[in-house]
Amino acid sequence: MALPRRAREPLLVALLPLTWLAQAGLARAAGSVRLAGGLTLGGLFPVHARGAAGRACGPLKKEQGVHRLEAMLYALDRVNADPELLPGVRLGARLLDTCSRDTYALEQALSFVQALIRGRGDGDEVGLRCPGGVPPLRTAPPERVVAVVGASASSVSIMVANVLRLFAIPQISYASTAPELSDSTRYDFFSRVVPPDSYQAQAMVDIVRALGWNYVSTLASEGNYGESGVEAFVQISREAGGVCIAQSIKIPREPKPGEFNKVIRRLMETPNARGIIIFANEDDIRRVLEAARQANLTGHFLWVGSDSWGAKTSPILSLEDVAVGAITILPKRASIDGFDQYFMTRSLENNRRNIWFAEFWEENFNCKLTSSGTQSDDSTRKCTGEERIGRDSTYEQEGKVQFVIDAVYAIAHALHSMHQALCPGHTGLCPAMEPTDGRTLLQYIRAVRFNGDAGTPVMFNENGDAPGRYDIFQYQATNGSASSGGYQTVGQWAETLRLDVEALQWSGDPHEVPSSLCSLPCGPGERKKMVKGVPCCWHCEACDGYRFQVDEFTCEACPGDMRPTPNHTSCRPTPVVRLSWSSPWAALPLLLAVLGIMATTTVVATFMRHNNTPIVRASGRELSYVLLTGIFLIYAITFLMVAEPGAVVCATRRLFLGLGTTLSYSALLTKTNRIYRIFEQGKRSVTPPPFISPTSQLVITFSLTSLQVVGVIAWLGARPPHSVIDYEEQRTVDPEQARGVLKCDMSDLSLIGCLGYSLLLMVTCTVYAIKARGVPETFNEAKPIGFTMYTTCIIWLAFVPIFFGTAQSAEKIYIQTTTLTVSLSLSASVSLGMLYVPKTYVILFHPEQNVQKRKRSLKATSTVAAPPKGEDAEDHK
Repeated sequence: MALPRRAREPLLVALLPLTWLAQAGLARAAGSVRLAGGLTLGGLFPVHARGAAGRACGPLKKEQGVHRLEAMLYALDRVNADPELLPGVRLGARLLDTCSRDTYALEQALSFVQALIRGRGDGDEVGLRCPGGVPPLRTAPPERVVAVVGASASSVSIMVANVLRLFAIPQISYASTAPELSDSTRYDFFSRVVPPDSYQAQAMVDIVRALGWNYVSTLASEGNYGESGVEAFVQISREAGGVCIAQSIKIPREPKPGEFNKVIRRLMETPNARGIIIFANEDDIRRVLEAARQANLTGHFLWVGSDSWGAKTSPILSLEDVAVGAITILPKRASIDGFDQYFMTRSLENNRRNIWFAEFWEENFNCKLTSSGTQSDDSTRKCTGEERIGRDSTYEQEGKVQFVIDAVYAIAHALHSMHQALCPGHTGLCPAMEPTDGRTLLQYIRAVRFNGDAGTPVMFNENGDAPGRYDIFQYQATNGSASSGGYQTVGQWAETLRLDVEALQWSGDPHEVPSSLCSLPCGPGERKKMVKGVPCCWHCEACDGYRFQVDEFTCEACPGDMRPTPNHTSCRPTPVVRLSWSSPWAALPLLLAVLGIMATTTVVATFMRHNNTPIVRASGRELSYVLLTGIFLIYAITFLMVAEPGAVVCATRRLFLGLGTTLSYSALLTKTNRIYRIFEQGKRSVTPPPFISPTSQLVITFSLTSLQVVGVIAWLGARPPHSVIDYEEQRTVDPEQARGVLKCDMSDLSLIGCLGYSLLLMVTCTVYAIKARGVPETFNEAKPIGFTMYTTCIIWLAFVPIFFGTAQSAEKIYIQTTTLTVSLSLSASVSLGMLYVPKTYVILFHPEQNVQKRKRSLKATSTVAAPPKGEDAEDHK
């Protein structure tokens, strides 16, 4: 903010000595360019480079200095010649050389406030005296500067802005882009017609993201421009996300020998960060490219340069091979044809107002002018004054000429609007604009909106910044030759990026965008495991087992009835299997069952046909038919175990799985128990033991069997049967082998429990068979029953480890079902083969042996052996 009048008085007195110093500096710098006018504009231009060895100024800067200064003179000529713009008011100017140094520019800029300081009183009034007490020499009062165009470098503009704001003098820069100058609380009188680096940084972030890069390094020249640009890039990339900074390297203002080789080595510490964001001056850019070539890294780095690189050839001269593929950015601009015509017609005769033009003439045409009778050096030709720009020398309009003209016109339009508002109907200045109030003028400057000479709109936001509009270039080789290449426009940025990716060309594969990634993208079925503190770096972790990729960061397990797809990107239903009729695992059980049923049917048919023969009667017809029924049911259960599970099949399995074995072993137990009791009773008495009649035997057998039936019926009532799909049974390590098993709702223990009662009967029967092993030969069924039970025990002892040992096998459903059905069929076959096949063989093939014996044994034996009424003797074959 501007200081109040009273508050400024002490400050003005303090600045008076500095004003004299500025006047002395102006004399040493050969003065300034002055144009008379009713309103005077100040101008700051880097006409000379920074001086060395304690000198303020160095060599002349033809393009950045003289071109820009002449652009302001050209713009003032056009404004003053325009009858529609500021009618009756002529704009004057005072143009100064900053010598590209901020402290020297501050010294020069103090001359802009001399009128304000002197306005407080002359030298005598403030007590000023020259040496010897002589009053200071009175000179013509300096022009009152209403606004300043400049400066070029951001560091210079910052220094000058701090002074101009104290005196409420608006300032418009044509080249300063530092984001710091957007702070309206500190630089409230500063505006610019070029966009700030924050827009440039946003454009560069958008370019990096459009190329698919997420891991880049930054390189900045020490100073406000480089450091502020990189800071803006880092901040915007952090806010936008998706871009990480691998290295942030600063190039010292005075680099030591080997400094740039050190920079390249540091960049190679993160070789995946091939993208290099560079905010640096031309000299630093050139030396970085040279160091990259020396390190044999041509083509490795992918440069993204700021507007200091732009479309200039000087930073890459003789280094084109290293710069191939570099993407650069430059504020959108156009060449002003009117300025070209103006500048190319300038000569020593018609341009005497520019005090540096003679120096430019010598530099531009490489000649010397004769001054004060002193002849030029013999080695340099003498200037004739007839030389012409563009004819006798190369000429290309400097890039910031457009913005200098826009800055002058912005002030002119603001003054015009202010004049219309404060001086309605007046031609020329009115008292309301004498003096011109800087704060009021600033409001009109911020409100201007017009199309400049390049056709682009000129306007300012609340911070005094121009809108961001950039052209995007890429340095491309031509016909494979980098040296003959050039900058090609590949896009634009105006708040949003428009990048023609297909127009980009790269080393290697010209049309494949090279990568600059911390980590390569994870493949399908892999999740990103982030590296702590580096959001763009990760490790890829496979979603193994039954997990699938939910998103790029998450793996989750598939539901129990599903398994992952081969690439683990989603889940799919797990196939359901069962033991089918066509399965190889069912072949042997079905074959044994069919053969067993055929054999059992043959035995039953034979026994029924020869029902009254001695062998059939001697075998105990009633229990034999019961036993054969049990054997038949044991064979039949195989078909139920292979059939597709359902409510009916599962209920039938529960009922018949243990029924056949229970019926068989109940009958065998009854037989062995009867034989044992008869034998033991015969040792003590001739009285037969009780419950040995056929009816008693059947009652005992069915009583023992009824326990199994009652248990199964209770089970069916408590837990109605149904089929289930067990996805855990075949949930193998490899999901591709996983299967759901369609089966009845019977666990392994339930199945064994269903057979448990039969196994108890079998063990009990075996015990009685062992006890009855001493029965005389006449009780010829005791030993076959014994052998049957021994063999059956061996079969079931082998069954148990096989059945439970395959519980974790992928083929469990097949192995266990096959083992169970084969064990049942074998146990049935043993009973059938040892007890009935021999009898059937005799009946069918040796009928002569199937006759009743007349001869009786001893009376005691015959008494014991004499069968009750209705049954033949047991000792007959």
